This record gives sequence, structure tokens and C-alpha cells, in this order.
Amino acid sequence: MSNQTNHYDLLVQHFCQNPEIDRYAANLTSSFTDQSNEVSMVAASVIMFLLAGVFFNLNLFSRFSDVSAILDPRIRILISSALSLFLPVMSYLFSEAKNVKAGAGRAAVGQKSDLSLRAGVILVWMLLVELLRKKVDEIHMRGYSSTIQRAGRVIWLGSLVFFSFQSAGRKAVFGILWILCAAKVVQRIAFTEVGKRSYAHGKNARLITSYMSRRARRRREQQQQHVIVEHAGGSGNDPGGVGVGVGDDLLRTSDFIVMGEQELILEATADGYKLKDMAPGTVVTVGKIWRHLSIDIDPDQRLKRLCLSFALFKLLRRRFDHLPVTKEETQDCRDLIFNGVYNGKEEMVDAVFQVMNMEVNFLSEYYHSVIPVVFASPFFFLANYLLLPVVVLGLCLMTVVLCGNGNARYAFRSIGKDNFAISSGLVSTTACLLLKSFRSPDAFFTTIDFFVTFLLFIIFLYEEIWEFVVFLLSNWFMVSLLCNYVGRPNWLSSPTFSGIVRRILWVRSKMSKPALSFKQFSVLNTRWPLGIGMPSMLSYLLRTAPVPNKAKHSIMECIVKHSLDGAPPLSNGQSVLEREEEERPLLLPEQKQRLAELRRACDSESVAEVILTWHVATSLLEEACPPRSGSKDDSRVATRLSRYCAYLVAFHHELLPDNPDKTEKVFEAMKAELKRKLSCGAYYFFRWRARLQVIAGTGMASAHWKDSKEVVHNGAKVADLLREYCDSDPERTWKLLADFWTELIVYMAPSNEVERVMGHEKVLVEGGEFITALWTLTTHTGITRPSTASE
Repeated sequence: MSNQTNHYDLLVQHFCQNPEIDRYAANLTSSFTDQSNEVSMVAASVIMFLLAGVFFNLNLFSRFSDVSAILDPRIRILISSALSLFLPVMSYLFSEAKNVKAGAGRAAVGQKSDLSLRAGVILVWMLLVELLRKKVDEIHMRGYSSTIQRAGRVIWLGSLVFFSFQSAGRKAVFGILWILCAAKVVQRIAFTEVGKRSYAHGKNARLITSYMSRRARRRREQQQQHVIVEHAGGSGNDPGGVGVGVGDDLLRTSDFIVMGEQELILEATADGYKLKDMAPGTVVTVGKIWRHLSIDIDPDQRLKRLCLSFALFKLLRRRFDHLPVTKEETQDCRDLIFNGVYNGKEEMVDAVFQVMNMEVNFLSEYYHSVIPVVFASPFFFLANYLLLPVVVLGLCLMTVVLCGNGNARYAFRSIGKDNFAISSGLVSTTACLLLKSFRSPDAFFTTIDFFVTFLLFIIFLYEEIWEFVVFLLSNWFMVSLLCNYVGRPNWLSSPTFSGIVRRILWVRSKMSKPALSFKQFSVLNTRWPLGIGMPSMLSYLLRTAPVPNKAKHSIMECIVKHSLDGAPPLSNGQSVLEREEEERPLLLPEQKQRLAELRRACDSESVAEVILTWHVATSLLEEACPPRSGSKDDSRVATRLSRYCAYLVAFHHELLPDNPDKTEKVFEAMKAELKRKLSCGAYYFFRWRARLQVIAGTGMASAHWKDSKEVVHNGAKVADLLREYCDSDPERTWKLLADFWTELIVYMAPSNEVERVMGHEKVLVEGGEFITALWTLTTHTGITRPSTASE
């Protein structure tokens, strides 16, 4: 024991050579001697310790992907809630600490006292948290409401900084922190203003509309001239690329704009913009990317497809701004996707979904980014990450000099003289306080304050570095680099620029690429007593599963089939059952009767009723008739699509074609029916498999159809009909279910209704849904669903 004591004393003597450390700790915790302030001061340390810990953990584990520029909504809610309570609590504690007159904090009579050490620490926390607040602030280009609130907070903090300190050194240190806060506010204001006024961002949708309208008009003129030439006995050659090619040839001639469209503006008109003709090198199109991007830079065409996604993203943005889309454009998009990217090749199905997924990511980051990736370009990189830090550094130096009344030497010397933690050395002071914290309460609380302050500084530095990394590796910056690469001939031949592009590509290739996935939910496992609009936060607890490759292929085949001229309209699954009967002409009469009854399960105007009925049936069949080796792929497609559609009913009814009130009514009725069938004990305490056994054993399957649309009852009836198929041909039964769910989700995807479009915009904050990617694909290709009562 004595050896440990001697060792401890030696460490204290080594790190605590400065006798002022004890007095510094006593001054910092002097307010604890006042019993009325003790609880408040301890609470301040505890609150900031917890808040700093939450920030640190959430910053590390809050991304959708490795280079995501949007924040997980769960993290946003947690941090926003913490920050909403932080400012009033810290303001109260700061006022209490500011009024403390103890020890060295007392000033002579008639003189103004400097801010107490404790109040200074709380003010540092307030400034650092204000710097971190941008973590939850989206970069909007539609207004200033959040920016004005933040500017008000920063102005108030500035008044505390410059009117509370008398010593030049302390005022200079706090002034530097305030300059950083003010610079962030000015930066956000600049982002908002530039974004609103820019033809490449805020005004881009109307500009693209003008370009596509002119493009369609010129295409029609070319076709008319082509007809005149044919009637006049001309050669009949296709002028201007009016005809449709296939594969890369079609993509090489595409004039969909990727970047540079702002260079085409001549003047604003009553219904858009008057545009000039393209000049070489001014505008980068999909065709230019496909022609000039060499195979050694893009061997798998992933970068070309990234640029195609960006061009399609610009076209799709007009849906959210309610701008018109021409039929010629839809036809061209359909040709570009189906004949260019897909081209009937099974191995290219993943490429199509990759394009749609990247497009949804562009939309998500445009509307909900916390990092300025939308402005990504070499010029913005130079201005924001190289020139701006130099300007801020100059302002900080100027602030220090002004705090010293113009005497630069005195001001810089005062920083160390008036701030004991800096002059004595942060490392030695921290080590000494840490050692003494085992025996001294003053040192213990001072150590906590030091630790919280260091942690906030580390989080701030981490945020700045992470923003820089995300910016460099973002899809936006990559598209900008590629457009500059192919749009400027001298850049193509530059080894320096080519080297930069290759190194960024190498880093991107080493990063994980999250697979296309969706949520999985079973209504038979429902047990919480919340309404359909309430459990949105509970959806984050659900399991996420990757979209099966076979599901992608089946969906693609279904969409292509329905895009052909003269194709039958989309159905809610009935066409699959009709096709089943057509493909099996030798069915027995009782089998035909079962198919007729299965079609009756689709005979509803409510998509939610059809989804829940067939979801119950699929779940029961999965338990009663497990898939064999030959039907595992089909069963995986059926079960995963079934659970995803049930998830949409429960958590995102705004994405379904039904009236949301109708969907809510159907879901609530299903829960009441399930609770009634299972009894309270089984409803709240039985696990999913036990619930299936209870439902299957209630005899509902052998009963007649319920005219009251009891989806659990009718689902059990459908499962009984399918089980009879399963006994005779299980592989065909699972194939039938896979085709049914494929047809149903494709039926749900397309919509031009404003409410549905806004629903897709709403879920972009969560990174988008799988059905949003399908909606994007069907919107570009012009696939529509037969109108319903709600549309």
C-alpha cells in the first residue's frame, strides 16, 4: 500500500509542479461552496457530460452509408430534442455562475468584475454546441426560418462574449470561438441565397422544363421534315438522330443534360426561358459522357450510370415542383432505360436498379442534406474548403488584435497570461487534475469540466473532417469532376487531373456499397395499441432485408411487359391468377373453382385490403408448407415482398394508392379482428409462430368468405386454397405467389397524384423507400395505373 502511495506522490510531483493548479480548481468550483448553487453546478457538468457522450456516439453511428450526406431521422430527433433543452438550461446555469463573486473572482469596489471561471466554461460549452448544431440543420434552399433563429442565437452569444469579459486574453479566446459560429451562420445564409438564385439548383427545374420543351419541339419539326423528304422521294435517312438505337449506341446519342444547362440561358420568358443552341464544351450531356469517358477510368460503366442517374434526377425534380412533362420525353426516357441500359439483358437488371437507387439518393441529399454536397464542384471546393478557412483565420487574428485595443503583441501575450489552462500546458494541467481528482472534490469536478470541453472540441474537429471527406467522396463531386473532365479537352490530357480522379475513384472503390433493401413487417405480429399514424418511430426497430435478385428480375420483366404498346393494364394481382388458368388448360373443375375463389380475394377497391389478405395467407402458407429447394427463390420473393407491402400499409400509407383514411380504417379493423380471434393473452404475449398456429387452428380457413372484409379470416381462407395447390405442386404454388406479389407491388408504384408525389418526397429524409425507386422507374417510363376513386 505504501509503494502505491509513493508512486502516486511521485506522479503528482511530476505533473503538478505548478502550485497555481489547486487555486485554479478552487476558483472553478467555488460556486459549489454555496449550497444554493451546488445542485445547479453539478447538474451542469452532468448534463454536458451526457450531451457530449450522446454527440460523440451519434456522430460515429448515424450514417445511412459510408458517405451519406443526410442524417438518420432517429439521430436527428434525439439530437434536436437534446439541443432544444440545452439552450434554456445552459442560459440559466450561466446566469447563476455569472453572478458568483468568490475568491479571485471578486473585483474591487467600483470596478467591473471579469466573468467567473465557471461561467466561462459554460459559455465555452454553449459556443461549441452552437458550432455542432449544424449537425442537425438541413441545408434548405427554400427559406431562412431556421437560419434566422440560429443567427439570433449567435448574436446573443456574441453579446455575452464581448460584454462579459474585461481581460484581453479571455475575450480573444472566446471571440475566436464566436467568429467560428458567426462564420457558420454566414456560410448557411450564402448556401441558401446561392441555392435559391442558382439556375443549377433552385431554378433548375424550370430551366430543364424549358430545355425539354424546346427539345420536343425540335424533334417534332425534324420528324415533319423527315416525312416531307420521304413524300418527295428522298433517301429517307433519319436526320438528327430521330430514330431509336439500342444499347450504347442509344446512350452515345442522348442529349439529356448532366451539367452546364445554365450556360444556355438567353433571357427569361413568360413561361420559362429562351435558350440558345449548345456550343461545344458548354453543356455536358449523357451522350458526351458515354463517348468521352474512357474504359480505363470506368471499366464497369458505373460512373457513366452515375451521370445518367444525375440527368434523370434533374428530370424527376420537376415532379416535386409540379411542372409539366411531355410525352416525347417519357418515350425517350423509356428508350434510354429499356433499350439503352437494360436492352433485354438479364445481367443488366442490377444496373437499372442501381441507376434508380442512385437517383433516389440524389433526391434525398438534395432535399435533406446536412453537408453542402449539392454545390460540389472544383470551384466550390476551392472557395469553401481552401479560401474560406483563410478568410476566417484572418478574422480571428483581427479579433485578437481588436481585443488588445490594436496592440497585437499585448493581445497575443494576453492569451496565455489570462487563460491559465493554456499558459500552464493543457496536457500537464489535465494530468495533474486527473491525479488529484481521486482525493480532491474540486479537482474531480474540474476534471469533468475539462473532459467535456475536450470532447466537444474533438467532436467539432471530427465533424469538420467528416464533412470534408464526405464532400470529396460524394456522388455530386464525382459527377462534377467527370463533367469537367469530359467538358474540357485540356483536362482530358492533364495527368494531374487524371491522377486526382483516379485516386478518388480508388478510395471510393474501397468503400462498402450498401445493397438495395427494404423493411420487413408482419401484421400477424402486431401487438402495440397504437394507431396507424403513430408508430413511425417503431419502424426503425424492424428488420431490414436485401431485395432478392430474383425479385428485381421479376419486377423488371413485369414493368417492361406493361410498357409495350397494347399491353394490358396493371392489376392488383388478378391478371396473375387469370394467366395461371390460361397456362393450365387441363385444370380440373374443382381447381378452376379454387382459382375463381382466389380471384375473389383480389376483388376489392382497396389495395390495403388485398395486401393484408394475401399477406396473412402468405405467412400461414410459409408455416404450413415450407419451401423446398426448387422453390426457395420464389418463396423468398413472395415472403419478402409480402412483408414489405405490409410494412407500407402500417407505416407509410401515404405511398399507397388508397385514400389514407381508408387504409387506416382497414388496418385498425385488422388489429381488432386479430385481437378478437387470438384473445388478449395470445394477442399480447404469444410469439409470431404460436400466433400462426392459433390462427390456422381456428377453423377460419374452411369457412365461407366474409362479406365484411375481415382480412385475417379471408387470408386464412386464401391460405387454405393455396395449401391445396401446395400439396399437389408446391413449386408452382410459390411461383404463383411470387408472381402475384410482383404484379401487386408494380401496380402500387406508379402515381402522378400530388398527394402520392409529396409522400415520396416525405420519405426521402429516411433515405427513400424501395417503392420510391419503383415509382421513379415507372414515372420515367410512363407506366400508369388504372385510375381509382382516390385518384
